[in-house]
Amino acid sequence: MYQYDLYGIGAALLDTEIEVSDSDLQNLGVEKGVMTLVDDARQRQLVGDLRDHLVTAKRACGGSGANTVIAASYFGLRTFYSCKVAADDNGDFYRADLTSAGVGYPAALQRADGGTTGRCLVLVTPDAERSMNTYLGISEQLSVAELDTEALTASRWAYIEGYLVSSQTGRAAAIALREQSERAGVKTALSLSDPAMVHLFRDGLGEMIGGGVDMLFCNRDEALGFTGTDSVDTAAGALRDHCRGFAITLGAEGALLWDGEQQYRVASPKVHAIDTNGAGDMFAGAFLYGINRNMSFAEAGELACRAAAQVVSQYGPRLRAEQHGELLNADKFVGNEFAQPEAAREAGEVQGRSS
Repeated sequence: MYQYDLYGIGAALLDTEIEVSDSDLQNLGVEKGVMTLVDDARQRQLVGDLRDHLVTAKRACGGSGANTVIAASYFGLRTFYSCKVAADDNGDFYRADLTSAGVGYPAALQRADGGTTGRCLVLVTPDAERSMNTYLGISEQLSVAELDTEALTASRWAYIEGYLVSSQTGRAAAIALREQSERAGVKTALSLSDPAMVHLFRDGLGEMIGGGVDMLFCNRDEALGFTGTDSVDTAAGALRDHCRGFAITLGAEGALLWDGEQQYRVASPKVHAIDTNGAGDMFAGAFLYGINRNMSFAEAGELACRAAAQVVSQYGPRLRAEQHGELLNADKFVGNEFAQPEAAREAGEVQGRSS
């Protein structure tokens, strides 16, 4: 009997989200559409320069892995999260937010160290793209000391945030988590997290993946960058050497899934996107909920696409607690015409063209 369905590890960040224009990004020298690591002074400068802009999201504990684990918790999984916060107001808020979301965490997190809890400034342009400037703060020191082996070995799945690759101690913790999971028979999942991480730390991500994880999450750009290919189909073939299942998110086009035997395409609902921040995190959280609850890959992928579509249609990287239940109860949960093996779908298209 498992005590937890999902154990996650990742950075602990307090998010601030601000609407900006493309010219604002250019004037500020911010690279669009990726996560950029900055120091405290640079982030404070950006906040100061944008003080007259509209802050569109409430303060909430974030970081990619936390967003995924919190989503899974709100869907109904029993979850646990390892991270590192400081003995400051943001650290107190972070622990309280995890608790309110029903996420467990190591006892050591109550004994926060000095320093500063990490912060992420998320700049959202009118095309819904998010550009993140992250000051890791004490999260840069996350290490194997933050692992809770007892909770991990009592879990069904372990989830690793790819952003940890940018920290030497964080990368070591991610590798240790995967190795401990493999020894204990805990299934492993990892997200490539961001095209910039793939570009800058491709070898480090390979070390974190090791001989292969059970589930790999990535978007189109991350898949192409990690495999060094120029098409999603080619990347999908190459990714099979690194995992026993994957999900490549394709934005408005849905997702490409592989369950170790068959490949599927799942469509995404048509929505008006205003903020893409957190879409991939939500996809992973909903998908992991689905396969923990014995859904097929196609069913879990359909739920994940609908959850991600809901996230991008509103501001902020997370859904309200009640929205998770609404997604599960929606009567649209079956019948996605693309939620079938690609071979079967292609055969149907050929038959349709010939009739």
